[in-house]
Amino acid sequence: MEKLYGTGVALVTPFKKNGNIDFNGLENIIKHVLNNNIDYLVALGTTSESSTLSKEEKRDVVECIKYFNFKKLPLILGIGGNNTVDVINQINYMKNLFQFYCILSVSPYYNRPSQNGIYNHFKSIINNTNIKIIIYNVPKRTGSNIHYQTIIKLSSNFKNNVIGIKEASGDILQSYNIIKFNKSTNFILISGDDFITIPIIIGGGKGVISVIAQGLPKKISDMVYLAQKNDLKKSFSIFYNILDMMYLIYEEGNPTGIKTLLNIMGLCKPYVRLPLLVGTSSLNKKVENCLKKINML
Repeated sequence: MEKLYGTGVALVTPFKKNGNIDFNGLENIIKHVLNNNIDYLVALGTTSESSTLSKEEKRDVVECIKYFNFKKLPLILGIGGNNTVDVINQINYMKNLFQFYCILSVSPYYNRPSQNGIYNHFKSIINNTNIKIIIYNVPKRTGSNIHYQTIIKLSSNFKNNVIGIKEASGDILQSYNIIKFNKSTNFILISGDDFITIPIIIGGGKGVISVIAQGLPKKISDMVYLAQKNDLKKSFSIFYNILDMMYLIYEEGNPTGIKTLLNIMGLCKPYVRLPLLVGTSSLNKKVENCLKKINML
């Protein structure tokens, strides 16, 4: 499990102006984070706009990430949804899953299932695929929260399969309750929220799956490392240095904001797929000014 300690990057999917995938841009981003102390990569998470990608595009993105990673970092693959049978089929459709450390699977969205429904969703995935899973709890997107008792039940009953949670509820006490009551040594809690990464690490979390880290990988990886070493003064110093940028990359939605930053840095173009829109000129100006301030300090 130490492979997933530290800083993971939730990779975007760069697009060309015509809407096709920009694999050169994806290569640039991967090389950028590989050279700046990132610990692992997450493919096809929410930030990748996976909901707008076809099966064939997803497979091409996965192959591109695997190729340019050069087997240097552990890889996590995002496969989730609100149709349990379809999620199982997606997992079985993907080839060469052995190259991925585990699956990141979001709680069912839109349907708003009961806690028992959520439990049985993941139970069915495990029983029909026998893979390792990090559960992704992000109530702002799914419309329902996974209670900490449900997570503890899953981690207790499926110790060899449910190996962690990416916790993005924004409720720090929920994270602490998961850490407190978890009895499985194979289970870790990872922050899914850049803003509260340090408090989660202090409370026993093992790091972050970060959006902003693909733009500022050295900053985030240093911040996480220092928090793990309990050097909180230096860790928070980095946090406050980049806090304004954290706000900006979510001002017009994700991944619109992070792609705006990556475009300014020359790593990829800012294009997104509908229903998302490219960042406004106002956002561009603010991100550019903010980046200059960060680099000056």
